[in-house]
Amino acid sequence: MGLLILREMNWLGAGRVRGYLRLLALLNAAMVIWLLATAHGGVDANGFLLGSDFISFWTTGRMLISGADPYDAAAHIAAQRTFFASASGYTAFFYPPSFLALCWPLGWLGYFPALAAWLLATGALYVAAVRVWWRELPVLARLGMPLWLPLLAYPAMVIVVTHGQTSWLVAALLGTGLLLVRRQPVLAGLCLGLATVKPQFGLLVPLALIASREWKVVLVAAITALLLAGLSAWAFGPQLWLEWLAASARAEVAMADGAVGFGKMTSVFAALRLLGATNVAAYAVQALVAAMAATLVVIHGWRRGWRPGLAALVLAGAPLATPFVLDYDMVLLAFPMLWLTGEGLRRGFLPYEKLVLLLAFVATAFARPLALNLSAPIMPLVLLAFFAIVWRRATLRPAAHCEEQPQPEGA
Repeated sequence: MGLLILREMNWLGAGRVRGYLRLLALLNAAMVIWLLATAHGGVDANGFLLGSDFISFWTTGRMLISGADPYDAAAHIAAQRTFFASASGYTAFFYPPSFLALCWPLGWLGYFPALAAWLLATGALYVAAVRVWWRELPVLARLGMPLWLPLLAYPAMVIVVTHGQTSWLVAALLGTGLLLVRRQPVLAGLCLGLATVKPQFGLLVPLALIASREWKVVLVAAITALLLAGLSAWAFGPQLWLEWLAASARAEVAMADGAVGFGKMTSVFAALRLLGATNVAAYAVQALVAAMAATLVVIHGWRRGWRPGLAALVLAGAPLATPFVLDYDMVLLAFPMLWLTGEGLRRGFLPYEKLVLLLAFVATAFARPLALNLSAPIMPLVLLAFFAIVWRRATLRPAAHCEEQPQPEGA
């Protein structure tokens, strides 16, 4: 009986889903309010600057305005500490020069106005991208649920806010670009080319596009990425690309040594390192997982061509393909979660789909505390299970499962 409850989860109907989402949304709102209410001078009760990671981007903008090199680690540390010196170290900057054009305007504002502008702008882009997927799946409207409810309830959203991270921006570009591949290939290519500001999450994108023979999107994305790189070289100097390559080597060493904190990361590599594996072993397993995800994406794209299911599969596999991924990056999963929910409502949920969807939605609330305090890295297992059910659903033929209506209100 217990296994059947988890396998089918028929008790989790529309009414209960709305109730749980309201509860999570209230908890998330209370967390943010508490964080702001207990902060003093922009520093929270734990001694962290509000929007902790954002100071890296803001400092980079200030350095660009003054003509300094943001990839000079010593100079970046010194510039950052003129505003805030953290007891736990400093927030490094390892983004490619393509990202500098977004940092530069931030430097003209004070830290907190810049943080507010950044969150509002990237948050608006992310909500717009999610809305595109929401409208593509009209069956979701049958749940009688406003879009803002799952957005406010999703734990990863709060983590982006508290860290001031780039996750909303990158997710919006990837989510929009991948969904519009067939309908608006030029716009899709523009979005995917701009998403190279955080390149580790686009590793599966060119493989999927080439396998499905979407050559126009590939061309537009490549031109966009090259133009963005050229713009940064023209505006800030071509030598910064060499500086970035050197900084990337330092970033890899820092990641391997645990400078970021293996408990904060959600990759297979980080989980194995947290559990005591060597760098060689952790990288080897990470490479196998990435190769597995890439192989399944390529096979599916080659056999079935481009469709929303392939877009969902690429986004579900993105966190598995890179060793450097954190909990705030899980906002990427909103798009495949929406697609999977829509398919389940339209055709009937397959065994364990509801369970894994639930785990993928709530896991970011617990992943970091469990990893840091109990050395229990749960997120890679959740990501693997989620990728598996997205792949299973995406590879089903239309006739393989029957149409089924959403469960009634009281279910």
